[in-house]
Amino acid sequence: MLKLAAFADEISPDIGEQIRVCRENGVTDFELRSVNKINVLDLDAKLRAEVRSRLRDAGMGVASIGSPIGKVKINQPWGEHFEKFKIAVDMAEFFAAPMIRIFSYYPPEKGQDMHAHRDEVMRRMLAKVDYVRGKPLTLVHENEADIYGEHGKDCLDLMKTVNSPQFRSAFDFCNFIMCDEHPLDNWKFLKAYTTHIHVKDGSLKDHRILPAGEGDGQIGEILADAYQSGYRAWVSLEPHLAAHGSRGGFSGPELFKCAADALKLVCRKNGIPLGKA
Repeated sequence: MLKLAAFADEISPDIGEQIRVCRENGVTDFELRSVNKINVLDLDAKLRAEVRSRLRDAGMGVASIGSPIGKVKINQPWGEHFEKFKIAVDMAEFFAAPMIRIFSYYPPEKGQDMHAHRDEVMRRMLAKVDYVRGKPLTLVHENEADIYGEHGKDCLDLMKTVNSPQFRSAFDFCNFIMCDEHPLDNWKFLKAYTTHIHVKDGSLKDHRILPAGEGDGQIGEILADAYQSGYRAWVSLEPHLAAHGSRGGFSGPELFKCAADALKLVCRKNGIPLGKA
């Protein structure tokens, strides 16, 4: 069966409230992005120890470090950003997370074509993969607006060029919709590289973000195909139903439950077993 994870900071900044609402909704693992409005890469030793302890006490794990790595302009200093990446690796090891979510950089100025910087994007990705070589970690690239890997064809270019089992796709339905692409079209060629799935739906007509099954994400069809093809990893709720921006989103407990219920309904309709659903 598929496993249910979530960006729990969409519920509340408070770790106790994050855990409570996740458990009530059958979420077994965090996609750890922030606690107390502090980004995961900035957690001090005391707070990260507290988070790990409370998750363990609740019988919960961390599926992925929801890092912002790669969400900077491509012309910003590489060395400084690479040091932040090393922190993400440390956090993944500390929380026993098998994945780190990353991105593929913004252009120097908004609206510029990132293809002019393709070689530098690939160089940086290869350096990250080389750093985690031999570690039980997979770097998962999330398609996202305005970065190099915004469109499906460029996500495929990343996968083929880096060509490593430790660099894979975190498939986000809604983010493809936001750049006016049909998720199913991209799923056909990214399926082989996908080891993580982010769940939020959206409208191609007006770019509204919606619960699973209520938009144009073709979520049921894609999840059914993934399951039938042997996918048994996480589907991670990232609802963004109350607010969204380049650094994350927010839903609150009630809208988070709506998002969780919508995903469970999609899974039931398509015969997809979902853990604790």
